[in-house]
Amino acid sequence: MKQPVVLDIDRSVGPLPGQHVLPLAEWQEAVRFGCSLRTLRRFGRALEAALPASYGTVFFGSGDFHHLSWPLIRRLSPRASFQVVVLDNHPDNMRFPFGVHCGSWVRRVAMLPQVSHVHVLGITSPDIGAGHAWENYLTPLRRHKLSYWCMDVDVGWASRLGLAHAFHRHDDPEALLDAFIEQQRTHHEPAYLSIDKDVFAPDVARTNWDQGRLRAEHALALIDSLRHGLVGSDVNGEISSYRYRSWWKRKLSAMDEQPEVDVAQLADWQAQQHALNLRLLEAIGARGG
Repeated sequence: MKQPVVLDIDRSVGPLPGQHVLPLAEWQEAVRFGCSLRTLRRFGRALEAALPASYGTVFFGSGDFHHLSWPLIRRLSPRASFQVVVLDNHPDNMRFPFGVHCGSWVRRVAMLPQVSHVHVLGITSPDIGAGHAWENYLTPLRRHKLSYWCMDVDVGWASRLGLAHAFHRHDDPEALLDAFIEQQRTHHEPAYLSIDKDVFAPDVARTNWDQGRLRAEHALALIDSLRHGLVGSDVNGEISSYRYRSWWKRKLSAMDEQPEVDVAQLADWQAQQHALNLRLLEAIGARGG
C-alpha cells in the first residue's frame, strides 16, 4: 500500500497507518467551502512543494474542501487519459461566480484534457432536480464528459434538454452500483477515485452536509470494480466544526443550509468516520491507490 497523505487543514482526520501529514491549518479560512482561483493557485503551489514524490490516497478532512480534488487531479500526467469516479451525494457541478467551491469543482475537472469522463455516483440531492436545473453547468453533460448516477430525484427535465444520456437514475443503491459495475466491464482506462462521505447514510458516517443512501459495502464493491487500477484517490467528508471569520462565507454556508455540528457528539462521529477511513484505505490500497 502506498503511503497515505493527510492534508491536515481542519484536524479532523484520525491517524492512518504509515501516514504522511502536511500541516496546513493556516489555509483553513482561505480555502474552506470556496475560494478565488488565485487563492487556489497559491494553495496548489504550496501543495506541490510539500507533497512527496510518490504517495497514495489523500485525506483532506471536511467535505467543505472537496474542491481540493481539482489541483490533485490536475497535477497528474496529461500523457495518458483516465476517468474520474466521484462518490458524492451532490453533483458538485453547480454554478459559483466567485471562483471555485466544494460544489462546483467537477466542471473544472471535466475540462482537463487527460480526463476522459467524470462519473458522479450516489446523488440523492435535489441539486439535480428541476428546481435547480439552471444552477448546473450543462456543457460537460452535453459534451459527454460528465454523468450523474442518482436516486430519489425527478430528473425528467434532462430528457427535455437532450441530456438523457448523462443521467442514470435508479431506485436503490444496489441497482445503481450494478449498472455502473456492468459498464466498467467494458471500460479499459484506469480511474481517479474521489470519495465524499456524505454519499453514505448518516449511520455509516455522519457529515456536515445532507446525506445519501450508500453503505460501506457499496463503496467497497465499486472500488473492486475499477479493474484497470487507480492513478490516484482522495477521501473527504470528515466532520469538523468551524466558525468562519469572513461574513460572506458564513452567508454562503447558511444559504446552502449546512447543518450545525453538535459538538457534544463530535468525538463519537469522528471515531465512526475513522473506522470507515481504515476500511476504504485498505480497499483502495488493493487497487494500487
